[in-house]
Amino acid sequence: MAEIDLLQAICKAPGAPGFEQRIRALLMETLEKDVDEMRIDAMGNLITFHKGQGHQKLLLTAHMDEIAFMVQHIDDEGFIRFLPLGGFDPKTLTAQRVIIHGKKDIPGVMGSKPVHVMSAEERMKAPSLKDFYIDTGLSKQELGEAVQLGDPITREREMIRMGKCLNCKSLDNRISVYVLVQLMKRLKERQAPINVYGVFTVQEEVGRRGASIAANSIAPDFAINIDTTIAYDVPGAQAYEFITKLGQGVAIKLFDSSVIPDSRMVAFLKSVADKNNISWQAELLTGGGTDTASVQRAGNGTIAGAISIPTRHIHQVIEMVHEDDVDAAVHLLEFAVRELNDHSFKFH
Repeated sequence: MAEIDLLQAICKAPGAPGFEQRIRALLMETLEKDVDEMRIDAMGNLITFHKGQGHQKLLLTAHMDEIAFMVQHIDDEGFIRFLPLGGFDPKTLTAQRVIIHGKKDIPGVMGSKPVHVMSAEERMKAPSLKDFYIDTGLSKQELGEAVQLGDPITREREMIRMGKCLNCKSLDNRISVYVLVQLMKRLKERQAPINVYGVFTVQEEVGRRGASIAANSIAPDFAINIDTTIAYDVPGAQAYEFITKLGQGVAIKLFDSSVIPDSRMVAFLKSVADKNNISWQAELLTGGGTDTASVQRAGNGTIAGAISIPTRHIHQVIEMVHEDDVDAAVHLLEFAVRELNDHSFKFH
């Protein structure tokens, strides 16, 4: 994997759904010399473009928002209650650090009732989001100078290496953002045979809102979405529950709960991977969805598919990906762009 420092910066930059300003600014600075055009639409999607040959358009999407929170209430003692922006398993919040993005960044910790004073019934009960609050160590008056209702809150965790794996918060979906950045950089070196739109979408984690706007505006002929998927290769997983495994290659999506990718695009991606000796695995995700669904239904419909980066511990602050899978994703996308015009997408 190249540019690990860039991936670390992409993961660290805050980007709660609806508050993607800082991650978007980082991506604009990173890609400004590597694309033919760049613009921000009314929704906040970052749309980058490489001019190719002909009139057909390929849309590549990767959402840049991350699951996060929003300030809901500050009590008289300065403790903050919050609303979730995206899907959370409450038990993963215990003892975590967060950053409140008000007039300035303020660190905080997720607090809850100490186990020492819990009743036997409380100890047995699964936690809920309402059991948690954020403690900044500041008074209500001190907070009031910097924090308002509605301010976004993101999680705090540095990236580390673990063998050939990378572990960090928000790899869903910042690892895919990194993959798309790498592709757009490579396309600068040699003109693509098709017009390529690389779009970093907003608000995927709260309903795939940005992708539908971008796709309707661009009206692509083809689309490939890039996201993470569950690597369910951990203790307790049954064979029939298998989705993907770390280190076995990029995943080509066959199904998730929001979309059935176009069978022609699936066949194309498989053929490209096999032809170019790129390791891949089939993905059937029984829960969750991605921007693929919004892109596929845009305008009069798009020949849409998706690739995914296998990820362990998804929607936690310890998300983990394998470097080989990331490299395979970049290679598959690059070859797919180069070979798209030579493939027949007719129904047989």
